[in-house]
Amino acid sequence: MNGIVWLIIVCEIAFWIAIIAGLVTRYLWKKEKAGLVLLAMTPVIDLILLILAGFDLYRGAEATAAHGIAAIYIGSSIAFGKSMIAWADQRFQYYILKQQESKPQKRYGYEYAKYYAKGWLRHILAFVIGAGLLAATIFIIGDTERTEALTGIIRVWALALGIDTLATISYFLWPRKQKNVR
Repeated sequence: MNGIVWLIIVCEIAFWIAIIAGLVTRYLWKKEKAGLVLLAMTPVIDLILLILAGFDLYRGAEATAAHGIAAIYIGSSIAFGKSMIAWADQRFQYYILKQQESKPQKRYGYEYAKYYAKGWLRHILAFVIGAGLLAATIFIIGDTERTEALTGIIRVWALALGIDTLATISYFLWPRKQKNVR
C-alpha cells in the first residue's frame, strides 16, 4: 500500500476516534465544551488529508484511485459529517446511556422516502465537493495520463449517484412498508 492509502486509513480511524472521544467526554465525563471541541476536530482531520494528498500530487506522484478516494472521503465527510455525528450521538445516548427517549426511530412509507431523499441531497453535495476537488486537481496537474485514475473515480461516483437517484425515486413510487410483527 502506498502512503496515501495509509493516510486515508489513519484519517478515517482518527475521525471515529474524535467522535467517540467527543461523545464519551460529553456524556460520561460531563464536559460538554471539551466534547464539542473533540467533535469539531473532524473537519480538521479532513483538511489535513486534503493538504497531504495535494502535496503528494504536487511532488509529482501519479494520481491513483487512493487520491480519488481521498476526495470522496473529504466530500462525504463535509456533506455527511454533521448527520453522522448526530447518528452516533443518538445511538450513544440510547445504547450506552440507556436513555429511552433517544431510541432510534424506524421510518416507513413517505416518511422514510423523505428521510432517504435528504441523504440523497447530501450525496449530491458530497459529489459536487469531491468531484470538484478531483476536477480542480486534474486541471492543476494538466496531464491527462497522470490523472486518468481521477477521471475514472468521477465516472464511477457519477454512476453510484445515478443508482442512488433511482433508489430515492423508488422509495416515493413504492414506499417502504412496515413488516408485519405478530
